[in-house]
Amino acid sequence: MPDQRPVKHVPAGTGPLYWGPGDRVRFLVTGAESGGACFIIEVTTPPGGGPPPHIHHQEEESFYLLQGTLTIQADGRTFRAVAGDFIHVPRGTIHSFRNDGTEDAKMIVTVSPSGPMGLEKFFVESFYPATDRNAAAPLLTEELMNRMLAAAPKNGLEFVLPN
Repeated sequence: MPDQRPVKHVPAGTGPLYWGPGDRVRFLVTGAESGGACFIIEVTTPPGGGPPPHIHHQEEESFYLLQGTLTIQADGRTFRAVAGDFIHVPRGTIHSFRNDGTEDAKMIVTVSPSGPMGLEKFFVESFYPATDRNAAAPLLTEELMNRMLAAAPKNGLEFVLPN
């Protein structure tokens, strides 16, 4: 019997959009829409942007770089990714990425599985809904950091601070 979930089309420039410190995240497929199989997002990271080292305790994360360059650190290794590169990070792996280039980096990120708590919920709870799709990313303020630190443990995410 076919699945009862509808086919989804997300036209360019549409879809829920959230701004974090150094990342713009556009929701393409949510966990509810995939029956918990995955959460798929388009992430745009401006030069200098990207998250600090962190661990996903519940999910695996895969990155397919569409544009720009990223320095990705995962499991003690450093990868210089360019458009067309793919990297898969198993759950429980310390990782981070940074746009060290001069143009925005854009990638498709697949997170699996996707449950009621996890990366999707983390973005909703801590990032800012974007009302202006062309606005610059917000600065990392104390308020934003506090929101991220509060949302992380509830959603299986752990930031790894330097020793």
